[in-house]
Order: sequence, then structure tokens, then C-alpha cells
Amino acid sequence: MRHRLEYLIVRAIIAIVRFMPDWLVRACGTAIGLTFYASDRAHRRIAHRNLATAFPLRSPAERRAIARAAFAHFGRLLMELLKFSTLARDEMLARVEFDGEEQARAAYAKGRGVLFVTGHFGFWELQALVHALRVEPVAVLGRALDNPHLNTLLEQIRERTGNTVLYRKGTIRRVMRTLEANHGVAVLIDQHIMSRDAIYVDFFEQPAATTSAVAALALRTGASVVPVFALPLGAGRYRMIYEHPVEPPHLRSGEVDEHAIREFTQRCTDVLEMYVRRHPELWLWMHRRWRDTEAAAAGAPGMFPSAEPDVDGEAEIGDVEES
Repeated sequence: MRHRLEYLIVRAIIAIVRFMPDWLVRACGTAIGLTFYASDRAHRRIAHRNLATAFPLRSPAERRAIARAAFAHFGRLLMELLKFSTLARDEMLARVEFDGEEQARAAYAKGRGVLFVTGHFGFWELQALVHALRVEPVAVLGRALDNPHLNTLLEQIRERTGNTVLYRKGTIRRVMRTLEANHGVAVLIDQHIMSRDAIYVDFFEQPAATTSAVAALALRTGASVVPVFALPLGAGRYRMIYEHPVEPPHLRSGEVDEHAIREFTQRCTDVLEMYVRRHPELWLWMHRRWRDTEAAAAGAPGMFPSAEPDVDGEAEIGDVEES
């Protein structure tokens, strides 16, 4: 019953947001985010703790301001994604500008597929939508939401411009086939995972359990790894950035080993950290990234629908929101 009610609320918001001006969409999103900042004590504490870990030299007041801005941003992200999903394809493209698009095209030209990596940062969902229109559709890796009605809705939004969504079962095999066909795969690399492909690398100088599958796939298939980021420009416009491909490490023994996988994973994570440091208000600080050193807040309701956790099982490299 609750799942059905949540779904109907979101459908109603979509119906309303379709006719709302952009300034009102952003204002409502900001209000939603700030409401959760004020009321969601558990995730507010997680954000404050994470920011203290990442920015120990900043004052408590500065860190609180970043946390508050991050909640406001993710409220806007929710509303702007719903608004964006109602636009025609040409309207979507009219709202974005591309920076470094040639990096993506050059990666495809190598003929071994492309792994597009990013985090829960900025407007990553919008980037996948317009990438399909400007370059070509990609396979988006994700965890299924607990609410099956909302999961179907999110899947429809993600696939609206031609992308496909890959879930847990058989993911690695399907990713391999996608890369072999010289297509792209979009992966989020910034969430704590507990599956067998987890490897610890430094994120803000702290060890963080991170998927190693991106590095393993790239090293074994020769696929390029291109970091991508979506920044807000204001007034309902966005800049979609394609960074230079991550340089793979030298294979000391001529074979893929744990050292090479760890080094490649660290290089990918370093690019993400660079962007988070530049724009800390755009990252998901309310996620327990350094979980081994933090008190649990599992099950605490938050701004986003919950998703199935990454636990031991078949190696997975996908991700959606998890508290």
C-alpha cells in the first residue's frame, strides 16, 4: 500500500511539474531538500560526519553550510529530473552544453567500448539522458529500488532517450557483450559496496570500499574509461563534461593483477574526488561512504527511495541511491 501511495505521489508531481516554470521547479526542489535537512536527523548527522572526515581543516560552520547546500541540491535534482523527463528531445538538448565531447567520440573510435564513470554528483541522471541523444545510447548500471512501482518509473525515465538499464543478475556478462559491441556503459563508482569485487582505495585520504570491476573490465578488454560530470549553469541549464580517459597503469607482469586493478581504481576515484573538492555541495554526503568507521543508520528514511544493497554474490558494478 505504501509503495503504491509513493508511486501515485510521484506521478502527481510529474503531472504538475510539466507545466511549472523552471524557477518554481528549482524553488520547490530547494524547499524539499531543506525540509529533509531540518527533519532527517540521521542523514544530517551522516553528512556532518562525512564532511568532518573529508574537510577536517574547515570550520564546523563551513561544513554545516556545505551539508545544507547538498540537501538543497539533491532536492532540486529530484524535481529537475522529473521536469527534464517531460521535455521533448530537442528541448533537452537545448538546455545543455557539452565540454570535451571529443573525448567520448575518440574513445568509441578505438573500437573496444567505453566505460563512463561518475558518482552521485551534480546532475548525473540528466547526463545519461542527453548523452544518448548527442553521442549514442549507453547501458546504465543500477540497483533496483525497493518500491517496484517507482523502479519501473525510474527505468522508463532512464530509457526514454534510448538507453538501457542493467540490473544485478548476469550484469558482468551483459557488460562484456556491450563493450565487445563497442558500446558504452555508465557506472557510478562512489558508493560503499560489500560484494566480492570490492577493493579499498583512498577517497579524501580515507580507505573506502569501491568497486574494482571497472578497472578489471578496462584492463582485460581494453575499453576506455572516461569520467563524466554534469554541472548546473543556472536557469535550468547544464554543462556536460567529458574528462580525458583515465590512463591505465603499467602491468608489471604483463598480466592483470590486484596491484594494477587497485591502481586503476584509485586513478578513477581521484578524478571524482577532484570534482567533489571543487563543488562539494553537489555530492551525496548523506551516504555512509566510509562505513567501517561510522555508526550505522540503516533503515533510516531519507530523501531518496531505498535500493537493494550490494552484498556478497555475483560481482556487480551498478548503483542507485542507497542510504
